[in-house]
Amino acid sequence: MSDNTLDGNEKIEEAAELLAKEPSDELLAHTLTLIRNRMKEGGEFIIGVEAPDGSGQAKLSCIETADGKKWWVAFTSMDQQLAGKSKVMSTFQTDIKQLLERAIRVPEIDGVIINPWDKTLRLSKPLISITLGIPGTV
Repeated sequence: MSDNTLDGNEKIEEAAELLAKEPSDELLAHTLTLIRNRMKEGGEFIIGVEAPDGSGQAKLSCIETADGKKWWVAFTSMDQQLAGKSKVMSTFQTDIKQLLERAIRVPEIDGVIINPWDKTLRLSKPLISITLGIPGTV
C-alpha cells in the first residue's frame, strides 16, 4: 500500500541530485518551487524523532554538520530514510509546510536537511523563508 502524501517527492529528490551536480541559482529556484508546489498539494516528509527527554517530550532528530550547524532531519521517502545510517530511527510523516514554518521559529537549529544520506538538500532558514513566500527574504 502506498501513501499518496509522499507521491511527488521524487521530483524533489531528482532536483536535489541535479542541484548537487550542477549548482546554479536557476536550479535552486526550481527546487524551491517544487517544494512549494508539494506544500500546496498537501505533501508530507518523513521526519526522525528522538526518544523523549527528561521533559517527557519527543524531539525531532537533529544532525550536526562538519561546519557546526544543526539541522532537523527530513526524508522524501522511506527509501531515503533507510538509505543511511544503521542507527534505528523512529519516524512519522508530517506536513511539509508545517515542518518548515516550525523550523523558522526554533532558534537552536539552522534549518532542515532533506535526505541527509543521499540526494541531500540543505534548507537554511533564509531558503525556508523564500520557499514559504515570507516577504523581505530575497
